[in-house]
Amino acid sequence: MAEVKVTMEVGTDGVAVITIFNPPVNALAIQIFAGLKEKWNEAAKRNDVKAIVLTGHGGRFSGGFDINVFQKVHTTGDISLLPDVSVDLVVNTMEDGKKPAVAAVEGLCLGGGLELALGCHARIAAPRTQLGLPELSLGVLPGSGGTQRLPRLIGLSKAIEMMMTSKPIMSEEGKKLGLIDAIVPSTELLKVARQWALDIAERRKPWMRSLHRTDKIGSLSEAREVLKSARQQVKQTARNMPQHLACLDVIEEGIVHGGYNGVLKEAKVFEDLVLSDTSRGLVHVFFAQRATSKVPNVTDIGLKPRPMKKVAIIGGGFMGSGIATALVLSNIFVILKEINPKYLQKGIKAVEANIRGLVARKKLQQDKANKALSMVKGVLDYSEFKDVDMVIEAVIENVPLKQQIFSDIEKVCPPHCILATNTSTIDLNLIGEKTRSQDRIIGAHFFSPAHVMPLLEIVRTEKTSAQAILDLMVVGKSIKKVPVVVGNCTGFAVNRTFFPYSQSAHTLANLGVDVYRIDAQITSFGLPIGPFQLQDLAGYGVAVATGKEFASAFPDRTFKSPLLDLLIKSGRDGKNNGKGYYIYKKGEKPKPDPSVLPIIEESRRLTNIMPGGKPISVTDQEIVEMILFPVVNEACRVLEDGVVVRASDLDVASVLGMSFPSYRGGIVFWADTVGAGHIYKSLKKWSELYGNFFKPSRFLEERAANGIPLSAPASTSSSSRSRM
Repeated sequence: MAEVKVTMEVGTDGVAVITIFNPPVNALAIQIFAGLKEKWNEAAKRNDVKAIVLTGHGGRFSGGFDINVFQKVHTTGDISLLPDVSVDLVVNTMEDGKKPAVAAVEGLCLGGGLELALGCHARIAAPRTQLGLPELSLGVLPGSGGTQRLPRLIGLSKAIEMMMTSKPIMSEEGKKLGLIDAIVPSTELLKVARQWALDIAERRKPWMRSLHRTDKIGSLSEAREVLKSARQQVKQTARNMPQHLACLDVIEEGIVHGGYNGVLKEAKVFEDLVLSDTSRGLVHVFFAQRATSKVPNVTDIGLKPRPMKKVAIIGGGFMGSGIATALVLSNIFVILKEINPKYLQKGIKAVEANIRGLVARKKLQQDKANKALSMVKGVLDYSEFKDVDMVIEAVIENVPLKQQIFSDIEKVCPPHCILATNTSTIDLNLIGEKTRSQDRIIGAHFFSPAHVMPLLEIVRTEKTSAQAILDLMVVGKSIKKVPVVVGNCTGFAVNRTFFPYSQSAHTLANLGVDVYRIDAQITSFGLPIGPFQLQDLAGYGVAVATGKEFASAFPDRTFKSPLLDLLIKSGRDGKNNGKGYYIYKKGEKPKPDPSVLPIIEESRRLTNIMPGGKPISVTDQEIVEMILFPVVNEACRVLEDGVVVRASDLDVASVLGMSFPSYRGGIVFWADTVGAGHIYKSLKKWSELYGNFFKPSRFLEERAANGIPLSAPASTSSSSRSRM
């Protein structure tokens, strides 16, 4: 490990260059702050120092505060672990110091790194340096004066936008806004910064303290208007997250009562937010996502990933064309196979439409789009498969068809070629039953739409080779997905954990609870849409097919609802034909469809589970719990069966694959904040009232009885049944 340190070199020109050294991104660890204070004080005292330049080692200024410290605060609850940086270092030592300081920034200048640069008296940047304050994405707010200095340098509206979205800007935009004083080539960066610092010391350039500026804030009434509209927007886009409104309050404090008062309030609010459930959840997901790249006996045995230059995709439908799009955007050549010219043309057109859509939304430049489009080739047979590195089968969920495809491709593909399937529920052993190359068979389960959704569930059987798993993990990362490696069973990790989600919703609907109330409660909990609108979007055919898979795999804990069959019989297919639980009209928001109510009534009559024939009475909180506790219950079985490497993998998968709110930390983390005891008692009560669907799992019962978190590793006795 490289040493974490701060160095200082004083040149003959009288400029002290202070350098942050903590590779790879110069994260601001506690000892970095101590080192900065020490070097600054030394420079202030030395007679041979006229001015200071602050920079980062190795072409990166700083990626920001060391997030490991947040993790320590969360596990210990000890807020004193956080250093007093804002007033002690940035205000007193740097900004109000006796000698001028210039930040020389390149590469990354984010979070606490940018806040240090804001505390200097000028900022010189290399081209294409990232500048940003992403703290809200971790449930806190900028805590070293960023809420006060950024608005004073670039104006209130733009500063609020940067903080609220956590999105960085490039130094070129920073220069236009007034955040950066000059942009110079990397090779000239220190030379220009040194001269600039001397020019300030000798009064040839202004000595600007950002915290004292007011010229870009506008009048108090204008500022209050900007803040008011920002608050309204936050209430729509960041419900349930306290850090956004808290940040706006702190900004306002500084505008009304002056920058220094703003800094004091910021420090206090920062401490409150660090200990919030939101910050705990978001920081947990941050680390959990990094942990997914460590897979025992795969990533730790010295294997080297093989290059993936050419991938064949079988099936050019919605899923296949989405996967093809993701691959060509990352410079991987794609052979797209379909069964006839009409389907093939449709598949190629879908890839083109996906890429054109990215250009239209300014997410992709035209030259890159042209390059991507040249990387896909359509075919109608297997003749082009002789030199592919991987095949991904993306056809309908039909076992005999998939078996036939695997049998065919094994004969034509080279012996190193990975044979992958994008099935979402079917057991891989069944799909590869008729092939000899069991070690090359793997699941590459993308989530829809495949070129947008960030999760890639990598499914391994007991025979899949470590090399195949590693290769697919590397491909996943290269196409900007987060790969999570899971074991093989019906539904794998994500769909299996969440199969009770729609079944809980149907149980409640048949117990007399209003379907629109259920959807509203789930969205106010933080999911983007409720379970009934989700079925409308996916189409009822998908729900019926997957429902059958789970009913045959887990017959003891499925709820059979006639509602979908009744909807299909009445000519509905959700969004596909504009008629579902909701009415879908182009350019309008979906509206509840009152003509569905008699169909729901018919379903209730057929299931006949309402106690005494009357709808049950439930609170809003009970609705959320009755929908999500069965999901937690199935997550417990997934953990007990060893389907995932670690509980936090299921958290990442639930956030990235199912849009479970990240600020709640993922499904298992959230369950632990609620408590296994409460979940167990609730499920037990409902199972006695409404049947086996709610019956608590043995794993949940044991954890509740012994007060052990659900996320704690499984005991050795149960890990013997592991599928990993």
